[in-house]
Amino acid sequence: MSFTPLEKAAKAPLAAAACPRDPVTRAPRSLPAAGLHLERGGASSRERAAASSSGRAVASSGERAVRRLLSPRCLGRLVFVGVLSVLPPWGPLSGSCVAAAEEGIRRFALIAGNDDGGPGTRPLLYAKEDARKIHGVMVRLGGVDPADATLLLDGDAAQLLAALAALEGRAQVAQRAGQKTALVFYYSGHSKDGSLRLGRSQLPWQTLRTALEQAPVGVRIGIVDACQSGALTRTKGARKAPAFAIDAENPRDAKGLVFLTASASNEDAQESDAIAGSYFSHHLASGLLGGADRSGDGRVTLFEAYAYAYERTVADTVDSSAGAQHPTFSYDLAGNGDLVLTDVVSRREGLLLPATAPAGTYFLVDARGVVSAEVTKPADAERRVALLPGSYRVKRRLPDRLRIGDIQILRGEVGILEESRLHDAAFADDPVKGTAREDIRSRWSLALGGGWQNVYAAPSAGLFPAAGLLGLELGLRDFFRKGWVWGMDAGLGGAKGVASASGVLVPFSFSELSLATSMGAEWRPLSALTPFLGFRVAFFLFSRKFDDGALPPQFFATVSPGLVGGLSWSLGHGLSLTARARLHYLVYNIDGNRSLALSELGALGVYDF
Repeated sequence: MSFTPLEKAAKAPLAAAACPRDPVTRAPRSLPAAGLHLERGGASSRERAAASSSGRAVASSGERAVRRLLSPRCLGRLVFVGVLSVLPPWGPLSGSCVAAAEEGIRRFALIAGNDDGGPGTRPLLYAKEDARKIHGVMVRLGGVDPADATLLLDGDAAQLLAALAALEGRAQVAQRAGQKTALVFYYSGHSKDGSLRLGRSQLPWQTLRTALEQAPVGVRIGIVDACQSGALTRTKGARKAPAFAIDAENPRDAKGLVFLTASASNEDAQESDAIAGSYFSHHLASGLLGGADRSGDGRVTLFEAYAYAYERTVADTVDSSAGAQHPTFSYDLAGNGDLVLTDVVSRREGLLLPATAPAGTYFLVDARGVVSAEVTKPADAERRVALLPGSYRVKRRLPDRLRIGDIQILRGEVGILEESRLHDAAFADDPVKGTAREDIRSRWSLALGGGWQNVYAAPSAGLFPAAGLLGLELGLRDFFRKGWVWGMDAGLGGAKGVASASGVLVPFSFSELSLATSMGAEWRPLSALTPFLGFRVAFFLFSRKFDDGALPPQFFATVSPGLVGGLSWSLGHGLSLTARARLHYLVYNIDGNRSLALSELGALGVYDF
């Protein structure tokens, strides 16, 4: 029955080239030194770029720099960029927790990422993605049992310290059982004014450093990818250099602390849409996957990883608008040897760039368009990259063209890249560079809320009474394009009303069901407030049921276009509050065509996954 008026009805280290490596200790031989506390990385005052913002600087997608070789000169034929000593052997990793247990070394990892830096900062795009990437590498290749690896996303300062304390407790249990222990701490996010910024909370640098210094773990490695993070490694009398050599004549057990930071104390840590991540974390992860294995033995050491990340980060940011970014390194350990962080060959799956492959930088782009690894291959040397099984596009950039090809990595197998499988392509076909590809990360959100609805210009006062609504919404953000939100929602509402029939007042129960989809855009001019605007198409089903069955029930169904807009306020930890308004156009075609307006005001609680 149609819904009519009653009136009518009735959702490289360079030193390694000069010092031959010891095959047992994985370290070049050099003069022993003990008790040193040195800092690596940074830049001279002329090289440093002044930090221009409180958050990570965002570089253009097309920004790449010609690699610049940074190395101080030393007397004689030996070129030492730095001298490190007293470092322990991490032990030969197998990439599995079983092997780690057999070595008697138990590894723990706390990996944290937070895009929100609180008031006065711009939200980052890739901090959480960087954390996910490093977490995956450490579990797959770093000998960390998944049970001993904590991934903390959008956590505040109290949660980060609590997670660190929990891992320390597990480490103490392992030590009492006679195991050696090691801890990797990684953070990607904002920092400002001497503190990590985790949402609306702050963690002073000194508090973090003290916590790691006092952690009851044998070896602690702190890796921080944040603006001005070099403040962690500033030490009176420290020396700075982009890479270094190590002493390992008599490796022995050690205890102590190592810090790697993405930038000097007065520099921004930059991220890029082209690699869907920060420069430092991207190159660190690429190095750990095998790109930094300069010795070719299938194992990536801490020093190889740092040297690779330093060299590539400086090269990629030297011509950026924020200026060159110089990672830093410092340690305070007793003992010596090199730290093996990842074992690439243990996985026995991935991609092999053979020695016969041309030299150059290879970009390995996954099926989502994300650069999974970026590997710089020297001439006459092979590189193995521990890629996950899947389809990849391989790209090598030449001065006047690209070499591109596709390869499939099968589970449990190592694919070999053959040059003959690559073909020439124009720069316009570059799957990595260019501005066409924006933020490719997508995420789901779930919202629950309520609102109040009114219909204007109804044929009669009792036809569509004002009603309260409850709604459930599912949103997919940044899937089609950065800043775009695709939503699906369902709502139920109802009210009591009174209609007049031939001068007689008849009470009824009004109900409404709506099913809709929407597409909108959101902006983030401020860190905590996000305005949005979009369009919506909804199916409405209205009904009136009269008390005591005085009259038959009435129904009206229609499809309606509309607009939606509002403002979200971030509370941190993935939670936000949203104030929203909707305006729809209704065509009421019973007893003639009428144009009606439907408005809704609502409030929702939103959780971002």
